[in-house]
Amino acid sequence: MYQVLSTPGLRIAAATTVLALAGGLFQTAQAAPHDGHGERGGPGGAGFMMGSPRMLERVLDSVNATAEQRTQIKAIASAAQTDMKAIHAQGKTLREQSAALFAQTTVDARAAESLRQQMLAQHDAASKRTLQAMLDASRVLTPEQRQSLAKKMAERRSMMERHRGERESMEGGRPPR
Repeated sequence: MYQVLSTPGLRIAAATTVLALAGGLFQTAQAAPHDGHGERGGPGGAGFMMGSPRMLERVLDSVNATAEQRTQIKAIASAAQTDMKAIHAQGKTLREQSAALFAQTTVDARAAESLRQQMLAQHDAASKRTLQAMLDASRVLTPEQRQSLAKKMAERRSMMERHRGERESMEGGRPPR
């Protein structure tokens, strides 16, 4: 086997494979929910539930939420944020394990695949928890409030897409770094 890998073409192929796998895990790690505040799901997503208390207040103001609705939704958001902290901690641990794995002299393909699957499970857990918070909040709001919120989220998404397009055109068509 060592003789086969001693040919330059196969060494390059092996190195390319390792780099491709590392890149895939890096992208998975980058897609992981982060520990900070903000709309991780993008504009118009569930960010208002997982974002700052100020953002949540603005959203509740925009749909004229009652005092009772505000109390219930704040409790839902707080519980979800607490749960997400544990999920984020797991993601951080997985990213650290990924970095350590690829720093080894020899990268264990089985370990890398196992780590990839764990990262996918972690992303799935974050997505499920966010969806559950949104479903819980939807039961508190009236249909009219949900429709108003959906409209405002669509408008915000449209505005953000327009701004992104403007930035890209000013930078010569390439996305910002």
